[in-house]
Amino acid sequence: MLLRWQRLSSSTKDSALALVLTVLAFVPTVSSVGPQLGDLPQRPADALAVALVLAQAAPLAIRRRWPVVCLAVSGIAFALYQSFGYPVSIAGLGFYLALFAAGAHQARYRRITAATATAAYIGLAIALHLLGSPSQPQVFVVFFLSSAAMWAAGTAMRRWRAEEAENRRLSVEVATAGERARIARDLHDVVTHHVTAMVVQADAAQFLLDGTPDNVGKGLAAISDTGRRALTELRHLLGVLEATGDSAKADRAPALGRVSDLVEQARLSGQPVELTRRGDHREHAVDVELAAYRVVQEALTNAMKYATGRPTRVQIDDHHDRIEIEVTTDGTSASAPVAERGGRGLSGLRERVRMLGGEMAAAARPEGGFRVHALIPSRRQA
Repeated sequence: MLLRWQRLSSSTKDSALALVLTVLAFVPTVSSVGPQLGDLPQRPADALAVALVLAQAAPLAIRRRWPVVCLAVSGIAFALYQSFGYPVSIAGLGFYLALFAAGAHQARYRRITAATATAAYIGLAIALHLLGSPSQPQVFVVFFLSSAAMWAAGTAMRRWRAEEAENRRLSVEVATAGERARIARDLHDVVTHHVTAMVVQADAAQFLLDGTPDNVGKGLAAISDTGRRALTELRHLLGVLEATGDSAKADRAPALGRVSDLVEQARLSGQPVELTRRGDHREHAVDVELAAYRVVQEALTNAMKYATGRPTRVQIDDHHDRIEIEVTTDGTSASAPVAERGGRGLSGLRERVRMLGGEMAAAARPEGGFRVHALIPSRRQA
């Protein structure tokens, strides 16, 4: 029932509120519960009293769309109702609710509205006094303060909603920026890895033209295969951009089980790579597997760029609570600083791993070459 009420439009809710208050004004047991000002001698209700009751409650149907109109109609009806000395009616609560609505929903001329309402109330107080009201001045002051409190409550609600809207906007901006950064890292990883492999393979094919031209076909086939892999991953990333979320394309994201393809591609580029996997090889969450895949991909990319032809070892340990990845490449001290030269590859990977609660280090080895080591907490795929 509550969910059904929340799904209703604002105008429908306001109309329902106006209808309920109007009906209660004609229910004997609750109709006499409401605000009273002036304490003038009571006169019996007549047709004008009925019209003023309706005028106090019915405008609540437009309290959000036209809050000033709602306040003006309800306020004038309330003033006339009190001036004629009609019996107390619960419809008078419509005036309070109109004040709250004006404070909460009136966007323009708020100070003018407040000043006009204050001046009108002062005029009502003077009129009631001239009509013989026995109420003391402090009674009128208390009524004014209660009315101002309703306006202030509406203003506080307005500010709270504005802050909520601003927080939602900032949250969307932060999420959008994070998603853009993640996609930028993926684009960097995909393009850098595959283009590097293609460049290495093309260079190798040039040497084969002079030496063993029979193997040129294999080199060209490797370049073609690498290009197709790059196009596949780029299509996936474009699909993520078009989709509402990663889940729409999660089944096409590179997974840890495809690390062997990276290793085979590096071998076709002339990089001697040894792959060792230990553990139960169970599936993990998509973001965990993608992060592990990118770590291996970036490490192999650096190996092919800065330590071409040097032995490289990839070791993946699949523990029950984490994935541990270590990629080491032999080389001279001159090739060791590549881990810190790169633009956003390794730094982006560190951020990706850190966001998953893990850690990654890339540094030169004392004996030459470099080492990339990552620990990523494991979340099993349900």
